[in-house]
Amino acid sequence: MQLGLENTKQTKWAIVLGVVAVLAIAYFVVPMFTGSTLATSSSAPVGAPAPGRAPARGAKGKKARAENLDPTLRLDLLASVEQTQYEGSGRNIFTSEPEPVAIPQPGGPGVTDVAKTPIYVPPTPPTAPPIPLKFYGFASRAGEPKRVFLIQNDEVFVAGEGEIVNRRYKVVRISPTSVEMQDMVYSGPPQNIPLTQG
Repeated sequence: MQLGLENTKQTKWAIVLGVVAVLAIAYFVVPMFTGSTLATSSSAPVGAPAPGRAPARGAKGKKARAENLDPTLRLDLLASVEQTQYEGSGRNIFTSEPEPVAIPQPGGPGVTDVAKTPIYVPPTPPTAPPIPLKFYGFASRAGEPKRVFLIQNDEVFVAGEGEIVNRRYKVVRISPTSVEMQDMVYSGPPQNIPLTQG
């Protein structure tokens, strides 16, 4: 019976690697079970002195100031915090537009040149451009909901009330002479598109 020990070079390398593996396992596993200094030092708080050591002394031989770790509830500090009142500047933090600036009157106190004072004009919201669709006719049958033909350039769309046309325009209401449409990109009132003759 052969044990595979014919090649002594491979056998020596296997023994060396086995010893290294045992030492590596012992280095990482044994400190967890024995409670070595590595495990205790990492669990101790940063500011607390190590157990069994005297507290460090300052340059003049005085003890270092111990932090106040008293867990009792300080009602006087709570009462002083409860009495504080928030006094804001009056600006509404929930609006995105800046507040309008007061325009000083000519000849008022402290105003020398009115032309140099900047005047704030609030921006106007963008208005929706006219809808490029044309109301061409009706596409509904008896007993079905109203549907209309809408045309833009060479494209023809068929839509009913509440449907979106061209991924942008919503048909709000269909009347016998016009269609009321809402541009979904721009907020604003719906636009009426009259029936195109021909």
